[in-house]
Amino acid sequence: DVYKRQLLRGLARLLKLKGGTVYLEGSAIAHLPTKELAKRLGILPQTPSAPEGLTVRELVAQGRYPHQNWLQQWSKDDELQVEAAIATTHLQDFANRPLDTLSGGQRQRAWIAMALAQDTDILLLDEPTTYLDLAHQIEVLDLLHNLNTQQGKTIVMVLHDLNQACRYADQVITLRSGGVYAQGQPQQVMTETLVRDVFGLDSRIIRDPVVGTPLCIPIFRDRSMRTAISSIA
Repeated sequence: DVYKRQLLRGLARLLKLKGGTVYLEGSAIAHLPTKELAKRLGILPQTPSAPEGLTVRELVAQGRYPHQNWLQQWSKDDELQVEAAIATTHLQDFANRPLDTLSGGQRQRAWIAMALAQDTDILLLDEPTTYLDLAHQIEVLDLLHNLNTQQGKTIVMVLHDLNQACRYADQVITLRSGGVYAQGQPQQVMTETLVRDVFGLDSRIIRDPVVGTPLCIPIFRDRSMRTAISSIA
């Protein structure tokens, strides 16, 4: 978790690098003005926080901050970007509601809407499905997939669910002990050897019958555990 989070923060210049250089469209991000970087790259941390009582529309409007200056604080384009972000995330009916009255999935969509209003080509997300139930996880991942395929945005996110990563990602990077263990398309990366080496888990990798991506099936070390869990269910 720490390594993945540090990698994401390093890419967004929120963490000072001990070595090396991150380039964005040919420019070293260390030399870019803060607002210029924020116009190109947005990041959504794992557990963002907002002031109590802040409405969805007010939160989304904060995404326009990099586009403000002392001559022009708010414009028609800012308003259009905010409304478009709210519409894209299907939050029109919740736009005037306080953020803390929404469900977990709705709140996460509101934060993504704020990142969309920032109008960057690249979005970095740290575990965007954390604390969400399965239905809301799929809702958020489908939204991010649509942003990639329909709006051409580059989505970089940390996920711990291997099957979700394989289903939604074009490229997968697996870290081990702070370094890159494997990188490539899900079909190339997700192997039983990788799952054993990185996660210490015996598994079988099969083809997902719905979408055809790799599907990791863990193997119980103790079959009595499986019986106990089944009886509880």
